[in-house]
Formats: sequence, structure tokens, C-alpha cells
Amino acid sequence: MSDPRRGLLLGAAAYVMWGAFPLYFPLLEPAGAVEILAHRVLWSAVTMGLLVVALRRTARFRALAGDRRLLGLLTLAAALISVNWGVYIWGVNNGRVVEASLGYFINPLVTVLIGVLLLGERLRPLQWAAMGVAGAAVGVLTWDYGRLPWVALVLALSFGTYGLLKKTANAGAIESLALETAVLGPVAAAYVAWLMLTGGSSFGTEGIGHSLLFLTLGVVTAAPLICFGAAATRVTMVSLGLLQYITPVLQFAVGVFLLGEDMPPGRWAGFALVWIALMVFTVEALTHHRRQLRLIAQASTAA
Repeated sequence: MSDPRRGLLLGAAAYVMWGAFPLYFPLLEPAGAVEILAHRVLWSAVTMGLLVVALRRTARFRALAGDRRLLGLLTLAAALISVNWGVYIWGVNNGRVVEASLGYFINPLVTVLIGVLLLGERLRPLQWAAMGVAGAAVGVLTWDYGRLPWVALVLALSFGTYGLLKKTANAGAIESLALETAVLGPVAAAYVAWLMLTGGSSFGTEGIGHSLLFLTLGVVTAAPLICFGAAATRVTMVSLGLLQYITPVLQFAVGVFLLGEDMPPGRWAGFALVWIALMVFTVEALTHHRRQLRLIAQASTAA
């Protein structure tokens, strides 16, 4: 199998796994969102630590932890990803899977907006049009929900800013996540221990199967990340960008067709506007990318 084809399969596997999360987290009930988050951080820290040792990346991990600038950036990233994970778990376990999927639909647009506001990047006309349509979509959905779709907005903003911090840190995927979970691990472990001591923990009280599901949280977190990291080195960023829509599409389908979440006409209209914005944004990005490749090829020929 060629590397690009393997990369596409690995990338698709990562996004399919992320898309299936709405079916996984409800299995951990009656645990609340904070308890699930604490266990996810704790067992992810254990899993990532074992991966760092198994892949012989302890020297890179120590170098990362010893760099005060990178440690600061990744500590902020850890705080943001914990907010992202916590809000997502809460949304999934409280009947807001569709709204959570909206967060990941608009995430590419929010990431672009962060680039404009924080990095001084400039948008091309069609990109501005896509942003305008997305803004209208948020307005329509706010009217339909009777409130801001805060779950979607928090997920998109936290993950977009997390991506910015990771890009700035420019560290290896495995080492950086290992450091992030190591920073959060003691807090998560203390919370889990407190719950167990006070009798508020569901871990170990709901049967062996339930406890084993908790123990798999680290693997569930690490597996798509490893597939994603392997895909990123084998396929173009354009291909990876297109693959990312697999996750919110699957989440949306799970919410609407499997979990039966309500989708009144106003909500369909809001999502339709989001999809139009993404279509405009994606087509414009692909066209611009091809145009740049042609210019490079022409410059090379002329030289």
C-alpha cells in the first residue's frame, strides 16, 4: 500500500474514532462529566507516559519539560484541552450531541478568525463571505435555541486556541500530549481520590465492565491521536483538512438519527448556513492552493 493511501486510511480512522465518541461517553454514566474528565486525564497521562517510554522518547520529553517557554505554552494548552474535553463530555451526556457537532463544523472558521485577530493574517474576499454566512448561522441558531449555542462556541474557541498554542510550541504530538496530561494528571488523580474517599465515585461501584471502560479512556484518547499523527506525515494538509469533516458529520448523524435529538426547521436552517459557509471556504481554499501550485510550476519552468 502506498504511503498517501495509508495516510488517508489512518486519517479517516482517526476522525471516525473521534466521531464515535458520542456513543462511548454515555456508557460511563452514572458518572458525571467532571468525574469522566478526571479519569480521561488520569488514564491518558498513564497511557502517554507508557508510549513515551515504549517509543524511546524520554529524552525529548525531558527536554520539552525543561524548556520554560514550551512548558508554559503547553500548560496553557492543557488547560484549554481540559475545558474542551469537559464541555464535550457534558454536552454528549446531556443530549447536546448535535450542538457539539456544530462546534467542530465551525472550528475551521474559528481557527481562521483567530489567525486574523491574533496573528494579523488577511482573508481573501470569499473567505470573508464564508465568515459572514457563518456569523448569520450563529444568529439563526441563537434564535432557534433561544440562547447562544454556547457548547458549540466553547468547543470551537477552545480547540482553535489550543491549536494555536500547539502550533506555536511546535513540539512532537506524543511528547506534547504526554506533557499536557502529566501537568493535569496530579489534579485529576487528587479529584478521583477525593471522590473515592467521600463515596461520590462511580468507579468500582458499577461493576467490572464499567470500571474497565474507565481504564480504556487513555487508549481511546491516544489511538486517534496516533493515527492522526501518522496521517499528517503521509498526506497533504489539504487532504487532512478535508478529512476533518468526517468527525462532525458522524457526530451530527449520531445525534439526529441514533439519539433522536430534536431538529426543528430553524435549526436545520442554521446548520444549512454553516454547511454553505464551509463549502465556500473549502472550495476557495482548494482553488487558491491549486493557483499557488500553478504559479510555482510556472516560476520553476521560467527559471
